[in-house]
Amino acid sequence: MTILTLLDYASVIVFAASGAMVASRAQLDIVGFAFIACLTAVGGGTLRDVLLDRNPVFWMGDPMPVLLASGVAVVVFFTAHLVESRLRWVIWLDSFALAIAVPAGTGAAMELGHGPVIVVLMGMATGALGGLMRDVVCNEVPLVLKQGELYVSCAMAGGIVAILLAGLGFSVATALLGCAIVTWGMRAGSLAFGWHLPVYKSRPPRS
Repeated sequence: MTILTLLDYASVIVFAASGAMVASRAQLDIVGFAFIACLTAVGGGTLRDVLLDRNPVFWMGDPMPVLLASGVAVVVFFTAHLVESRLRWVIWLDSFALAIAVPAGTGAAMELGHGPVIVVLMGMATGALGGLMRDVVCNEVPLVLKQGELYVSCAMAGGIVAILLAGLGFSVATALLGCAIVTWGMRAGSLAFGWHLPVYKSRPPRS
């Protein structure tokens, strides 16, 4: 089992948990839980593989990610009522999933020999799009679009760090570890300390 496969599995489990938590907030049935968990877990990776022309898509060649996501959904269905603040859990689970999925996407593009721009974009797509699909389907305000949130920017920074470390001669594993640390560190800082980007504020036109 390669490091990229392990990263895919890990991101599937954590993203599935966040997706199932969102399903609990929407009060869906158990099938709805499984659908949202799977959509969140494999959505970003699916688009990544399609864009990179990786054949087959990771969960079609090995259906274990779908089974894992469905299993997580069932567990959350029967235990979500024990969690006091589900939104807080969703946000923090999502931050961990982001820090796993971005290196997975970055590493997949690096493995295929793509240049820095594509590597960074694939990390961003893998990390952000599954959660975006989850929030849109469940009629939640997408985390990636909340005012000033450090989210996609965290993924971009992580991908850039991976490129820089690889360019300096570090191993791929070290580069991906650096990517994960920077991605999660920025996202956690945003959640814990309120780090954010400046947002556009409209002003009346000058007379």
